Amino acid sequence: MRTLETLSGGAWITTGDWIDVHDPADVRTPLARVPALAAKDVTRAYDHAESGFAHWKRTSPFERARVLTDAARLIRERVEAIAADVTAENGKTLAEARGETLKAADFLEYYAGLARQGYGTLLHDARPDHRTHTQREPIGVILVISPWNDPLITPARKLAPLLAAGNAALFKPATETPLSGLLFARALHDAGLPAGVLNVVTGRTAEIEEALLDDPRIAGITFTGSNAVGNRIRRRLADRTVRFQGELGGKNASVILRDADLPAAAHAVVAASFGQAGQRCTATSRVVVEQPVYEEFTRLLVAEVEALRVGPGTDPAVTLCPLSSPRQRDAVLADLAHAVAQGATVLTGGRADTEGPRAHGCYVLPTVLADVTPESAIWRAEVFGPVLALRAVDGFDAAVDAVNDSPFGLAAAVFTRDLGHAHRFADEAECGQVAVNTTTTGWDVHLPFGGFHDSGTGYKEQGEEVLRFSTRIKTVAVHFGA
Repeated sequence: MRTLETLSGGAWITTGDWIDVHDPADVRTPLARVPALAAKDVTRAYDHAESGFAHWKRTSPFERARVLTDAARLIRERVEAIAADVTAENGKTLAEARGETLKAADFLEYYAGLARQGYGTLLHDARPDHRTHTQREPIGVILVISPWNDPLITPARKLAPLLAAGNAALFKPATETPLSGLLFARALHDAGLPAGVLNVVTGRTAEIEEALLDDPRIAGITFTGSNAVGNRIRRRLADRTVRFQGELGGKNASVILRDADLPAAAHAVVAASFGQAGQRCTATSRVVVEQPVYEEFTRLLVAEVEALRVGPGTDPAVTLCPLSSPRQRDAVLADLAHAVAQGATVLTGGRADTEGPRAHGCYVLPTVLADVTPESAIWRAEVFGPVLALRAVDGFDAAVDAVNDSPFGLAAAVFTRDLGHAHRFADEAECGQVAVNTTTTGWDVHLPFGGFHDSGTGYKEQGEEVLRFSTRIKTVAVHFGA
């Protein structure tokens, strides 16, 4: 079993306590272990971050860009080894893991480019002989809390912009999937990131939560995960001037109108629903179909789903990987049982897959459910697994109403040949991300990303929009007259 160190104050450290990391394709034997930091180690990491920020905020933006660019190069050079570890600890296929690794490098390169640009605006001043401008500055030490479903790309999405802008960070990877985050930190460290600018906190959340969240030096927290945890963090920050960026739950819908290219729509929906075994925040989990094409679309969809091949991510023929942990597998199976109890019909799947070598893994067959009502829990609550629920509706307006009848508002898609319906859907869907004739997943690094309602907060991720979270605006007036 491999033993990994964690990064704190520019040094790779261990402790006397460890967290085992398991492969969800076969959970019997740990594949690696990482240090379980204690509260005092977290406080020491904040000490390092405070010192690192004092140096990094004064570092030339061009030097910051160099570090990010070099880290991206190292990740590309190490893509096969990193992808293998992503697959080993998370379960996703090697193809998905390679894509995630390369996209992490994309984030570093994109924000290296932005680091070279000035963040600000020249403004007119009513006073003669004055020039006034705004400039963006880093806000300080930011706590980054990332989930287990995208253990490499989510840290890259969060860390690249805040580091480019001159902030320092404490990074808490998910307990189930710490290896990917440590490999990302290793690339930045090897690229010359100064000591203390990035500190990785591997540990059991219950043991270090207070030290993580209550340190007075925190300027911002960026979190991706469940609404329950996100809301708990938000309440904890209620009386503090700490910025909170939350990417929370979703219950994303795809609409199939009667004029859609049905085979293409079925293919796109399957890709969006069952990639990474449905463990994407933007995965399609609801499908709203106009009544005249419901039967035909359902037939095409089920045929596509039943063609998926379930197995370990290391098998190149596999197209649906295991869920990321026994806990997640059991939660999805409980959701399925509840859906059936509420009247849903299983068209395909609907159970764990324990055949042969999959007996010791976290496998759930790709599932399509029919006879689902708007009141069903499976229609309203996030499942985060390979489960798709279908409903038939009468007309475009009813389809939009079905999409918007949700506490969430992350992503939605419509499939249609009607340009008017496409534009109306884009205007009326209450979601932060809207797709037309394509998947609810797949938003690139330069595209602002984030949801409405219970899916997120006012701060978006990705693109230049993320700078609203990780920088503050200062207005400067200069009198150059006599």
